[in-house]
Amino acid sequence: MNQLWDFSGGIHPLEHKDISTARPIRRCGTPERLILPLQQHIGDPAQAIVGIGDQVLKGQKIADVKTGMGVPVHAPTSGVIESIMEHPVPHPSGMADWCITLKPDGKDQWCSRNPVGDFHTLSRDQVLQIIRNAGISGMGGAGFPTDIKLRPPRDRKVNTLILNGAECEPYITADDMTMREKADEVVAGLKVMAWILRPERCVIGVEDNKPEAIAALRKAAEGTQTEIAVIPTKYPSGGEKQLIQVLTGMEVPSGGIPADIGVMCQNIGTAVAVAQAVYQDTPLISRIVTITGEAVHEPGNFEVLIGTPIEYLLEQAGVQQDKLSRLVLGGPMMGYTLSTEAVPVIKTTNCIIAATATELSAPPPEQPCIRCGECAEVCPMELLPQQLFWYSKATEFEKAEHLNLFDCIECGACSYVCPSSIPLVQYYRFAKDEIRVQRAEQLKSDRARERFEARQARLEREKEEKELRRKERAKAAAEAQANKQAEAKKAAADGEAVDERAAKSALVEQALARKKAKAEASQPSPAGQPTAEKPDIEALEKQLSQAQSKLATMQGMLDEAKAQQADNVEKLERAVAKNHDRVKRADEALTEARNTMATRPTESQSTD
Repeated sequence: MNQLWDFSGGIHPLEHKDISTARPIRRCGTPERLILPLQQHIGDPAQAIVGIGDQVLKGQKIADVKTGMGVPVHAPTSGVIESIMEHPVPHPSGMADWCITLKPDGKDQWCSRNPVGDFHTLSRDQVLQIIRNAGISGMGGAGFPTDIKLRPPRDRKVNTLILNGAECEPYITADDMTMREKADEVVAGLKVMAWILRPERCVIGVEDNKPEAIAALRKAAEGTQTEIAVIPTKYPSGGEKQLIQVLTGMEVPSGGIPADIGVMCQNIGTAVAVAQAVYQDTPLISRIVTITGEAVHEPGNFEVLIGTPIEYLLEQAGVQQDKLSRLVLGGPMMGYTLSTEAVPVIKTTNCIIAATATELSAPPPEQPCIRCGECAEVCPMELLPQQLFWYSKATEFEKAEHLNLFDCIECGACSYVCPSSIPLVQYYRFAKDEIRVQRAEQLKSDRARERFEARQARLEREKEEKELRRKERAKAAAEAQANKQAEAKKAAADGEAVDERAAKSALVEQALARKKAKAEASQPSPAGQPTAEKPDIEALEKQLSQAQSKLATMQGMLDEAKAQQADNVEKLERAVAKNHDRVKRADEALTEARNTMATRPTESQSTD
């Protein structure tokens, strides 16, 4: 016999399981409409990939999650897409969400399928992709996508793989009947998951109040290394953390997951879905649902198409509307009351209780806490329910969180034993939701602050870069101005020497020209010929213009020197004075030449 451990607390409520185990699993049939919510699991909602009026086949993918964490939705039968709109969905708030409405055509015609003969010939990624494409998510809890759960972090080796067949909550027998009638598929699905994870130990945990299921599993597991562990019946032994503690003696750390201690739990229904997906290429389009309660004439377990309205399912079980007082989705401990029968069956739906007024009576009014401590004694997580209640009610969420509020599995054991009829779990759920909202708001605020700080840093960086560029431009301008001044000084010095040589050459040339002109004027010229060569007026005008231009340049440099460097003023003034003299001498030479031309007789006069 395998060694077993125990967990703290726990209760033994009335089971009421025999109501729905008297008959074998029955097929529910096909309703007139199938309502398929796009959000049926934890993660991102699927997006419709079909349109209104499209003809679809059984098993065809009609919605998928392109990015993010999620799995697709498939058509449970062949038919026509009638609408894509909001519709009431299973939720404690009674909220509506986006759903695809499929009108069956009665043909139940399958799409093409490609079952795998031997999955060992495939890679693990290929098998995980088959599981993902089949739309499989956890069928016993919140509905975590199975393919993602089967990919634990690389640094967390799974040593123990557990199939949870405890099904500890009263009334629910869906897993019990599945193990009885589909034990081979349960073991086959376990083999696939074990091949993916390669654990050292595979074990199926079943409460001792299910002898038929235990016998069927032991027969199916013959010749394998799978262990069938029979555990004592106690609520909530079917809780993931509690079952792990019972089977391994290890506790999942606060805020952690089973993979942190090398353990993974999967549901019985999930194992069957994995086997059907791998061996038959059948997506998750139906599941086993328990219909029970004293308000139905033929309670039992039904194989139900996903999307079947609860109203149709109750009719198949022979609901007696005159006796129906309360409709509960899930078990009496962790389930919630439905506000309408129009909501559909989804992948995580395992039980519907149609209760009479005496069966599940309305809770009595809440009374003040008498501090009896019963809630603390039965808490399987060893929390302090009384203090959590006070802080949650007073909206002191930080103190409640400090007392490990999020370790509460919301099993309802504390509320069950409370003599004051305090709905403790409802307070805890309220506090958790508020904390999640505050976290989301804080995260939003932090992201906004980070964006603002990043923007401010960018603006400051751009400002510094702009200032640096301005300083570089100013430095470059200063250097250019300094170079210009140095060149001006050099040009002034070189220009002065050049101008002195040019002026001397000009004076010599002018003197020679005057001397030559006088000599020619004193000698008579032959008849019909000019007495002397005409002066080059154009060259003299050009010389005057150049001297004036040079004078203007020197004057500008003098003005600039006066404004910037006083030490060059005197030198430049001398240069300007010299240029004044040159201009004067050039002007006198030009005037003298013009006068000479004016007094000399013209060619026509000399010939008369």
